[in-house]
Amino acid sequence: MEQTKTIFMLCLFSVFLTVYGQEKQIIIVDPGHGGTDSGAIGINGLKEKDLTLKIAQAIIHYNRNLLDQRYDIYSTRYEDTLISLGHRTKLAKLLSPKIFVSLHCNHAENPKAAGLEVYVFNGPTQKKILTKAKVIDGYLQEQLGYRSRGVKRANFQVLRDNREVCPALLLELGFLSNTDEAAHLEEDHKIKALGLAILMGIKNITK
Repeated sequence: MEQTKTIFMLCLFSVFLTVYGQEKQIIIVDPGHGGTDSGAIGINGLKEKDLTLKIAQAIIHYNRNLLDQRYDIYSTRYEDTLISLGHRTKLAKLLSPKIFVSLHCNHAENPKAAGLEVYVFNGPTQKKILTKAKVIDGYLQEQLGYRSRGVKRANFQVLRDNREVCPALLLELGFLSNTDEAAHLEEDHKIKALGLAILMGIKNITK
């Protein structure tokens, strides 16, 4: 039922854009997991699904209040609901965004594993997508002091399904299995800073 409602809303978005035109660049943020899929569970009990939603909300907030709605930003979910990967990428197919950014937090057996990872599709990848990934990776390092684990390639569905639709990036924003990074993500003002940095990183790669 929830997915049917989501499809209906996406169709309305598509019709609206077709009828009224499209002036602003469209950005899609994809807060990973949701609902019964909690994602990674942090050493401090934090749930990945909650963090990614808060980061997406911060991105939307700063676009509205700092950039004066520079972008039309759509989120694949706005609350704690389970949305299938196929429905997440269907939004991109309907709206043809300037970029699709999927938000995640990492987890590893090694508690010392730490840092930021940026993923692109592991098939034939256009040079401009790799460039965008490197720019946003470098920007987050510079602004937040994140240690980077580099730009990597993967066959994640949200990357694979969008490969011919729009540039798509998947961000792993720290390890919830790492004591320091999990503690960092417990603080609301640091989550907001992360959302702002991602938004400004997007601004740098959508000029």
